Amino acid sequence: MRKVAGMKLTNRLVAFVTLIVVCAMFVLFIGGAISFRKLGTDFLSHYLGKVVVEIDHAIANPTSNENIGLWLPQLLKASDIVELEINSKTGLLYRYEQIYTTTQPLELIENRYALPSNPGFYINIKSVPPYADFAYSIGAMSSLSLAVLVIVLALSWGIRWLRTQLLGAELLEHRGRLILAGRAEEVHTGDEREWPATASIALDQMIAELREARQERSRFDTFIRSNTFLDKLTGAANRVMFDNRLQTLLQDKGAQGAVLMIRIGDWDTLVHESGKEGADEWVKEVGNVLSNAILRFPDAVLARYYDTEFAVLLTHQSAKDARLFATQLMKALERLTPPECLEEENWAHLGMTFFTTGERRGRLMEEADMAKRSAVLQGSNGWYAFKKDVVADDARGSVRWRTLLTRVFEAGGPDLYRQIVKDAKGEELHTELLARIKDENGLIIKASRFMNGIDLVGMHGTLDRRVVGKALHLLRTGDGREVLSINVCAESLGQRAYQIWLRDTLLQTPRSVLNRLQIEISEAPLVKHFDAVRPTLRMVRALGCAVVVDQAGRSVVSTHYVKDIQPKHIKLHRSLIRDIHQRPENQLYVRSMLGACDPTPTQVLAVGVESQQEWKVLLQLGVMGGQGRFLGAELSSSPATRKRQRWRKQ
Repeated sequence: MRKVAGMKLTNRLVAFVTLIVVCAMFVLFIGGAISFRKLGTDFLSHYLGKVVVEIDHAIANPTSNENIGLWLPQLLKASDIVELEINSKTGLLYRYEQIYTTTQPLELIENRYALPSNPGFYINIKSVPPYADFAYSIGAMSSLSLAVLVIVLALSWGIRWLRTQLLGAELLEHRGRLILAGRAEEVHTGDEREWPATASIALDQMIAELREARQERSRFDTFIRSNTFLDKLTGAANRVMFDNRLQTLLQDKGAQGAVLMIRIGDWDTLVHESGKEGADEWVKEVGNVLSNAILRFPDAVLARYYDTEFAVLLTHQSAKDARLFATQLMKALERLTPPECLEEENWAHLGMTFFTTGERRGRLMEEADMAKRSAVLQGSNGWYAFKKDVVADDARGSVRWRTLLTRVFEAGGPDLYRQIVKDAKGEELHTELLARIKDENGLIIKASRFMNGIDLVGMHGTLDRRVVGKALHLLRTGDGREVLSINVCAESLGQRAYQIWLRDTLLQTPRSVLNRLQIEISEAPLVKHFDAVRPTLRMVRALGCAVVVDQAGRSVVSTHYVKDIQPKHIKLHRSLIRDIHQRPENQLYVRSMLGACDPTPTQVLAVGVESQQEWKVLLQLGVMGGQGRFLGAELSSSPATRKRQRWRKQ
C-alpha cells in the first residue's frame, strides 16, 4: 500500500536547493582556505630560499663571512624566523634564536636547506606560519564577505520565488490530503491557483462524478427499500413488511397486542365510478387519517394490506386500549366525506383480534378477516372484535407505570443482561447490555415492553443515567479487555440537562475505559431527532466512545446519517433476519443497507440470528457479524444469576 509523504513538496524542494547552495559554499570555502594556505606556504618557501642563498654566498665569501653576525640577525627577525642553525659535518657553526611572544601557541614550520656553494653545510630554519598574525578585517575580506552576502540574499529570493511558483502544487497536495482523510465534500471545488491545472480540473470532475454517483446510489438504495417494504401510493408499509413484523413479534417472549383490519369500500367500484386517480386520492386521504391516528403508539405499524384494506399492528397494548383505539379510529374515519359511489353510513368497517406469544400469523390474519366480515354484516360503519381469550391483558396505565418505574430506579435501576456479538469468524466483537426490570410479581419485563411506560411517563433521562452508570462501573471493575455496548434513548441525548451530565461523566472517566464503551441508539428516533442528537453523538465520539445504530430497517428511513456521524456498527432489526433464507425481499433490503455503508468504515451486524440457515445466508450477503440466541444467549450481569444460568445450560 502506498504511503503519503510526510514532507510537503515545496519544503522538500526548498531543503534540496538550500542544501545544494550550502554545500557549494562549503566546498568553495574549503577550496579557498586550502588555496590560501598553499599560496602562503609557497611564498614562505620562496622567501626562505632567497635568505638561504644570501647566507650561502656570505659563507662562501670570506669578506662577508666576517660581517655575517652583524646583518643576519636583523634579516632573520624581519623574516619572522624564530630559530636558525648552520651546521656542518664538524658540528654547529652558527645558531640564532629569538623570543617570539603570541597569545596562542603556534606550530612553527621547520625546513632544512643544503648550501650548494658550501658542500657539507646545511641550514635548519623554524619560521612562523603564514597568515598567523592576521585577523578578520572588513576591508581585507570585504570582497569575500560581499560574495557570501550576495549568495545568501540570492538564496532567500530564490526560495521565496520557488514557494510562489509551487504554491499551486502545495494547494493541490493539501486538497489530496483532505480527500484521503475523508473530507472530500469540503474541497469538492479546487482553488484557481492549484497547479498543475489539468490535475486540478480532473480532480474536480472526479469528485463531482463521485458525489453524483453516491447520491444516485443513495436514491437507488432508498428506492429499493421503499419498493420492497413501502406502499407507493400511501407511503405506509406494505403487506411484506407487515407480515415480517407480525411474525417476528409473535416469536418474542411476552409479546401481546392487537391486529386491526380496516376496509374502506370495494376497489373495483371506486375505480369504475371515480376513476383511477379519484380512487387513489381517496385511499391516500384515508391513509393520512390512519397515519395520524397511530402516532400515539410509537411501535404501531400501519400497512396497506390490499387495495382498499389497511392493517394496523398494535404492540404491547392491552385489549382495553385496543378497543378504545378502534372506537376513536372509527370516529376519525366518519368525519371524512366518502366518494358518491360509497354509502355515507356504510363504507368503513374494522375487524380486530388479539394475540400473544406463540400464535400463528396466518391464523391471526384469518381471525382479523372474520372480524372484519362480521363488521360488514352489521350494515353500518363500525368495528367488531374477534371473540377469544387474551392470555396477557396487562392494562397498565401511566400511574401504574410511574409507580413501578420509580420503585425500580430507587432500587438502583434496571437489571442488565449480557449478550455476545460475534464477527464472521466467530470471535467476540463486543457484549451488549440489555435492560430488564421486574414487575410487582417478580416477572421480568423486557425493554420492548417497559419502554412504552418510559415514553408515557417521560423517564428517558433517568433510565439512561442508571444504565450508563452501571456500564461504567462494570468496565472499571472488569478485566480491562471486554467491550460493552449500551442502549441510550434519542430523547435523552436531545435534552440539555442529560447532555451536560453525560459530558461531565465521560470527562471524569479514563480514556482506556471510554474506548471500551459503545453507545447504541435506535435508527428511527435518531433520524427523527437527528439535528438535536448529532452534537451529542459527535461529543461522545470525540471522547473515545464508539457510536452504534441499532434496529435498522424497522422502519424505512433515509441512511444519510451513516456518512454524517459514521457509526462503528449498524445493527439490522430482527424482523429482517427472521427466516431470511426464505425471504428474497429481506435479502434485497440487507444488500441495500450494505451498499449504503460501503463507502464508509461502518460495519453491518445482524440481530436476532436464530438458526444456522439464517447465519449462513447473512455471511454470504456480506454481513460482518451477528447477535442472537444461535450465537450466544442472554445472561444476567449478576454473578449469582449468571452462575445459575450456566448450571442450567450445562
